[in-house]
Amino acid sequence: MDCIFCKIREKQIPAKLLYEDDDVMVFPDIHPVKPIHLLIVPKRHVSEFMMVEDPALFQKLFFVVQQMIKREGLKDKGHKITINGGGAQDIDHLHIHLTGPYGPSIAAS
Repeated sequence: MDCIFCKIREKQIPAKLLYEDDDVMVFPDIHPVKPIHLLIVPKRHVSEFMMVEDPALFQKLFFVVQQMIKREGLKDKGHKITINGGGAQDIDHLHIHLTGPYGPSIAAS
């Protein structure tokens, strides 16, 4: 398999893991659009959102997203959670973008 996220999972490609457990890993996007731009990625290869068959995977991913929002101090500073799919994703492995901060106190960041 030639999936960059699977290679990160297998430690074939280095990444600064901010969180990792048996099911999920989190690391910074290499092309951030905001000061905080994290990717929350299931370790199991799932090509996209519509291919998830296990509701527990959604539950785990969104729990980790909540934890990252708290950890990164984005709870009250504006954040976006984005999932691309249906061919709109650049990498065919489900991943959630967490970006921020957003809001009036953030000057063109």
